[in-house]
Amino acid sequence: MLTSSNSQNQTSRGAVHKATAAEFLTFRLGGEEYGIDILRVQEIRSYEEPTRIANAPSFIKGVVNLRGVIVPVVDLRIKLNCSSVAYDSFTVVIVLNVHGRVVGAVVDSVSDVLELSPDQINAAPEMNTAMDTSYITGIASVAERMLILMDIEALMSSADMGLMDVQPTVQ
Repeated sequence: MLTSSNSQNQTSRGAVHKATAAEFLTFRLGGEEYGIDILRVQEIRSYEEPTRIANAPSFIKGVVNLRGVIVPVVDLRIKLNCSSVAYDSFTVVIVLNVHGRVVGAVVDSVSDVLELSPDQINAAPEMNTAMDTSYITGIASVAERMLILMDIEALMSSADMGLMDVQPTVQ
């Protein structure tokens, strides 16, 4: 009877460990590699020139029609101040579902999907600069690679993006 209980505990612990691991889609922006929660990704598409919207910020490239849904397209390379922005055969749009809204994010290339356990993820460094790092949730070390983990919902929902309705803070 004790053996049965132990195997149940081991199964439970295995389930808990499995539940705490998360999968991330990894992609490149300039020379850096980033990861976002795979559950936010709807699909990955090749880059096509969007229809420009007048007076939109430079990082909002415009909109595309995705099977009848008008989707705003944000170039993360411009938004995050990457030194060079080139559109080539590797450039892709990651179609995201953020707070029930479909948004496209332009990146240099998509790498792979990684499952990361909590012990592989370090806290994001605190920086006393004018740079907004609130969307960085951690840094993962995978073999020789450093992966910047990003809260894509926080980034796409930020007020300066203007893509989501910002909820007023109740005081």
